[in-house]
Amino acid sequence: MDWSALSVSLRLAGFTCLILIPIAIWLGRSLAYARFRGKGLCEALVALPLVLPPTVLGFYLLLSFSRDAPFGAFWAEMTGSGLNFTFNGILIASLIANLPFAVQPIQRAFEHVPHNLREAAWCSGLSPWQTLLRIELPLVWPGIMSATALTFAHTLGEFGVILMVGGAIDGETRTLAIAIYDRVQAFDEQGAAQMSALLLLVSFITLGLVYGLAGRRRWARG
Repeated sequence: MDWSALSVSLRLAGFTCLILIPIAIWLGRSLAYARFRGKGLCEALVALPLVLPPTVLGFYLLLSFSRDAPFGAFWAEMTGSGLNFTFNGILIASLIANLPFAVQPIQRAFEHVPHNLREAAWCSGLSPWQTLLRIELPLVWPGIMSATALTFAHTLGEFGVILMVGGAIDGETRTLAIAIYDRVQAFDEQGAAQMSALLLLVSFITLGLVYGLAGRRRWARG
């Protein structure tokens, strides 16, 4: 068992959820409520990683993260280090690759919040911020939990984007999915089977816990 690769995968999935879910709440709420020209284009950009081959997305990120590109040069100037073949690089790549998995369930949940309920909260003296915290977020909590589960599980299994941007540096960018691929390439079927089973178990437990909590919350509300 490659415990180092498992540690990198869990760390990557945890940081991805921690950073991306608050962004997804803001973006999903904005897309659900706002009406503006070009909204369809914004939604298409959010959903693009769903249909773009991971190697293509990884290739463009690899170019964007290089020191010759504006973003890569800016990062290097601010931090003194590059992004390609680093944990920070695969983390940013993971945030982009998981954007639709985080935003879309939350956006759909916000779209089902009745507008007159928000208006009633405002008429009761609640500010927009208080309405969000006390009315909207409890109602969209199942969507947030679903987004968290999908993001976490997808990050654990992500292969193409991570390999393109990070390579396979042990303890830094070598995730469990890449370790499984390496074991298969080395004809170590038993090692690959063990890690695959562990990845399956962790993903299943994560989804089961999150959807179970979300279902219990819906049952309690009902």
